[in-house]
Amino acid sequence: MTLLVRRSELALPACNDHMFAKALSCGADLVFLDLEDATPESLKESAREKAITALAEMDWGRTVPAIRINGLDTKWCHDDIIEVVTRAREKLHTIVVPKACTARDVWWVDLLLTQLEDKLGLTRRIRLEVLIEEVEGLANAEEIAVASDRIDAIIFGVGDFSLSQGARVDTNFEPLGDYPGDFWHYARNKTLVAARIAGVLAIDAPYPDYGNVEGYERDAHRASLLGYTGKWAIHPAQVPIANRVYSPTAAEIALAQRNIAAYREAEANGRGAVGVDGVLVDAAHIKMAQATLARAAAIDPDLLRGDTVSAGR
Repeated sequence: MTLLVRRSELALPACNDHMFAKALSCGADLVFLDLEDATPESLKESAREKAITALAEMDWGRTVPAIRINGLDTKWCHDDIIEVVTRAREKLHTIVVPKACTARDVWWVDLLLTQLEDKLGLTRRIRLEVLIEEVEGLANAEEIAVASDRIDAIIFGVGDFSLSQGARVDTNFEPLGDYPGDFWHYARNKTLVAARIAGVLAIDAPYPDYGNVEGYERDAHRASLLGYTGKWAIHPAQVPIANRVYSPTAAEIALAQRNIAAYREAEANGRGAVGVDGVLVDAAHIKMAQATLARAAAIDPDLLRGDTVSAGR
């Protein structure tokens, strides 16, 4: 799996340029200027201009600059891609593709980007993140995830998926009644499996109730247990929570280091497994430990030295 760091992805309405500076300073791993759902139809073109200006002129620091284009079935999508790429050029890193239903949807964006990059002489390929937020998209998630080598992440988009499925949920996309377990477990898990097949990141859905920080953390933690590597944020206050939840803890890092050390010692003595604190550790455990340490190093090498302060960045 890729070692890209996308613990927090902050959604920012592209029409609200007064929010840009704060969003770019909150420590999100990626911020996307949303030309789609967060921008009303009457402001689509002016929002595109604001996004281009922000990409070209603002200091993004370590935050990955991205846009979410309008749906492929809309009259704005074509110009979103051509105008932003032509004018922002390599200042744009990632395009978020909404409502992908088939692999051909991704193929179309990939082909258009290839033509633009060749025409403009760009030296870096623009990356893609793809939203699974329709029932057809979920059914085709595995094919979508492998449709382009530009894809860095697959995202579960619970909002539109709720509508597509016909689910009876509230504005936080939680069931309007008693339901055992995680209401979205099947969709979350299938999206995650598709991402893992492609070897890309899996990003969990937004949590609209931004005032409920405990709920956001609970949602993020549950998704992280499944294997999700990050979560959308719709408010800067959610960003440090996602950064912390999707970073390995000091205890996880210490256990990984301890297991590797014990296994290497056993290996040197001709054994293929060892007991650590009464628990068997074999080659499979070492692969898990190595993955934990690699992720920690990708986030911040200081984490491996016991400095966990930057995990909340």
